[in-house]
Amino acid sequence: MTAAFLALLSLYFMWEAGEPSVNAWDPALQKRFGNIGWTDEGPGSGFWPFWLSMIMFLCCVWIAANWFRRLSPPSQSDAPFLDSYGKKMLALVGGGVFGFLILIGLIGFYGAMFVFMMYYLLVIGRHRLSVSLAISVALPVVCFFFFDVAMRIFLPKGYLEPLFIPLYDIFL
Repeated sequence: MTAAFLALLSLYFMWEAGEPSVNAWDPALQKRFGNIGWTDEGPGSGFWPFWLSMIMFLCCVWIAANWFRRLSPPSQSDAPFLDSYGKKMLALVGGGVFGFLILIGLIGFYGAMFVFMMYYLLVIGRHRLSVSLAISVALPVVCFFFFDVAMRIFLPKGYLEPLFIPLYDIFL
């Protein structure tokens, strides 16, 4: 079921990547290959999404073929897909990710990332407080410099936005 769903999703991504763009680099090539071709200036806008989706599709076909021929250990097993520990971990991690998504609107991406990493490392990973704090602080800082400063992609700040104004004055 998962391989079939991901195969359909990859076909959709391939379709979307091949759609003509507004600023076509070569109208004749654009008409023939969409955005997935290579030009003198480099790849078209859909080149990487298309070909990565193609690889994903081929992997899904391979997985489905192995399942159909019962060549993989999971396809030969009669064990349940998730045992009680697996269900517990799915609930803990899924609940954490859901909480992370809710917190993005409240305290922004970087604050939510800090809270999620602390939860994941302390509660689920059972790491020491010093390690959890170091990683939970370092990751949002690195992401801030990468996205906001270097790439100029401004992520949601939520109620923590006043804390970022002095940083914007320094770095932007």
